[in-house]
Amino acid sequence: MISLGERESLHNEAAQPGDSFGLLPDIIDEIRTALDEGQTEKVRELVLPLHYADQADLIENLPPDERRALVTLLKPEFNAEILHELNDYVRDEVIATLGYQDLASALVELDSDDALYVVAQLDEAERAPVMERLPADLRALIEQGLSLPEYSAGRLMQRELVAVPAYWTVGETIDYLRAATRLPEDFDALYVVDPRHRPVGQVRLSVMLRRQRVQRLRDIMDTDIPLIRTTADQEEVARLFRDRDLMSAPVVDASGRLVGRVTVDDIIDVIDEEAEDDMLRLAGVAEVDLYRAIIDTVKARVSWLGVNLITASLASLVIGLFESTLQSIVALAILMPIVSSIGGNAGTQALTVAVRSLATKELTPANSWRILGKEMLVGVLNGLILAVVVGLIAWVWFGRTDIGYVIAAAVVINLTVAGLSGIAIPLALQRLRVDPAVASSVFLTAITDMIGFFAFLGLAAVFLVP
Repeated sequence: MISLGERESLHNEAAQPGDSFGLLPDIIDEIRTALDEGQTEKVRELVLPLHYADQADLIENLPPDERRALVTLLKPEFNAEILHELNDYVRDEVIATLGYQDLASALVELDSDDALYVVAQLDEAERAPVMERLPADLRALIEQGLSLPEYSAGRLMQRELVAVPAYWTVGETIDYLRAATRLPEDFDALYVVDPRHRPVGQVRLSVMLRRQRVQRLRDIMDTDIPLIRTTADQEEVARLFRDRDLMSAPVVDASGRLVGRVTVDDIIDVIDEEAEDDMLRLAGVAEVDLYRAIIDTVKARVSWLGVNLITASLASLVIGLFESTLQSIVALAILMPIVSSIGGNAGTQALTVAVRSLATKELTPANSWRILGKEMLVGVLNGLILAVVVGLIAWVWFGRTDIGYVIAAAVVINLTVAGLSGIAIPLALQRLRVDPAVASSVFLTAITDMIGFFAFLGLAAVFLVP
């Protein structure tokens, strides 16, 4: 197994000059200069050839006034694919600049899943005028999608697919595909359905193109295909794609009828979003607020800072219990941060592993006790190793072996508790139906600080104070 450090080293060795993909800073500067000078044709020449993902990056990199100017200039040629790539706050600004009519026209150009995603981000007051301007068939698809749970396969799926009967031959199928006027822009497989439009198998294009025209689809189709319910959670769908190395999979409604398909490009977005969400929640941040107004950012972050204030106050109360001990031995105040800091870092290591393992279903009730025991033992062993180092430092620093013994014992105790808490807290929060990624770090910090201070100062009060 390659470690994270070795993997990073290999990536750095593989990287070559000029391997950077995406929008280059020089292009952004050139476009901004052309915007400032009112060179509209030059702006179009620079922007329109860019991939829509690069255009989205460009829009996000511009200040709000230049962003509005660029979107206004590009209205006639605005690529609707850009909307799906934008940060939520920037997308709101772009939509406001486009207006309802232009937004509705842009949505028509999108795949049904991307159109649904954009509409779902709108407020109720904004959604109604946009929906009124959409074609009836697209409006019906979006309304149907909005009725499904958020973050479900039904919200994720594309309605555009190819479904054919099992009795067709390869030749008939190829002729149908050549003559059809409404096919998905990209597809890798055909879904074989029964008379009730329930999927019974699939045929990959690579398989079909190697067969004779007279062969029936039922003879070459793959019947071992996973069927995803419209209500399935998108995380579970992403796990299915990862475990089975899927490129696409059919989605069925409650009656088993084929209603759509999920493709791997959407799964990549899901994996990215879920990983980002867990990372942000571990830091007590609800969402990326790089583009959010200052006041809104303050409001979003201050609540968890308030919780941190309460837990920090509890740690201070523990310190207050040993005020006389601290006054008699000043060295304790100098060494206290070492105990709490080491414990906090050790707990964060275990916590990160636990939250990730819970998200991927690797940490379950069946193996939780074994993992708890392992992390506690890891905490003890790490504590013993660091206790020797910290104890020697304290002894040399203050010339007292007893202080070295006390801080060494406190480090062992705190790292043991940190390892245990790093696993136990997420498990307990999940059982209480609280998102472990949101609340775990706050409780972990409180426990490691309080236990660390109590162990260190308590031992000092017993063994050091006359």
